[in-house]
Amino acid sequence: MAEPVYRRVVIKLSGEYLAGPQPFGIDQPTIDRLAGELIAARDLGVEVSVVIGGGNIFRGVEVSTRGVSRPTGDTMGMLATMMNCLALEAALERKGQPAKVLSAMVMPEVSELFTRAAAFRSLAEGRILLLGGGTGRPFFTTDTTAVLRAGELGAQAVLKATNVDGVYSADPKKDPNAKRFDRLTHSQALAGGYKVMDATAFALARETDVPIIVFSIAEPGSISAILNGTGRGTIVAG
Repeated sequence: MAEPVYRRVVIKLSGEYLAGPQPFGIDQPTIDRLAGELIAARDLGVEVSVVIGGGNIFRGVEVSTRGVSRPTGDTMGMLATMMNCLALEAALERKGQPAKVLSAMVMPEVSELFTRAAAFRSLAEGRILLLGGGTGRPFFTTDTTAVLRAGELGAQAVLKATNVDGVYSADPKKDPNAKRFDRLTHSQALAGGYKVMDATAFALARETDVPIIVFSIAEPGSISAILNGTGRGTIVAG
C-alpha cells in the first residue's frame, strides 16, 4: 500500500452536508457514511481532526439580520457545531473507532476544552478528533477555525470538503463554461474572490503556509483518495 501524502490533516465539513437530503437537521445514513469515510482515512495511518459547521441546525449570520446581535447569533451557531460533533462522535464509536470531541467553549459537562496538549494526546491514542465550538469567538467562521487548528496542530493540510470537485472560476452548476483550477496560490484565491472558503481563512492559510485541498465529499472514497494523492481536487498553496 502506498504511503499517504499527508500524515496529519484537518478536514473541514459543512454542517449542511450532514442534513443529507433533508432541508435541515442530521441525516443518519449520511453521518454513518461519513463516519466510514473518516475511519478509512484513519486506517491509512493518518492523524485526522475534523471541524464541522453548524448550518444544518443554525446559522448565526442569518439570524443576526433579524434582530439578534451578531455575537449572540454566532454563539448560537457555535453551539450547533457541538451538536454535530457529538452526533459524529457517536456514529464513529458505534463503528468501533475511538473519537474525541474537544470544544473551544468551556462546557465541562459536554466535552473537554480544546488545548494543544489535549489534542496531541488524543491523536497519539489513535482517536479521530472532532473540534467543535468554532474559535470560541464571534465573527470567525468554521473555515477559519479549520485553518487555525491546522496551524496549531502542525497539520500538513486542510481538506475542504465541498459539493464540487475543486475551485472553479464560477459556479459550475450555473455556468457550463466555468474553469476548474488544479492549483492556485493563496493570494490568487484571495484575489479571485472564490467563495469556497472565506477571505480570512485564505489569508490565515497564506500566513501560516497551510495548503488547502478543495474536493468533493459526495464521491465515495474521496477523502482517502486525496490522502493518497490520487483524488481530484484543487490545491491552494504557496
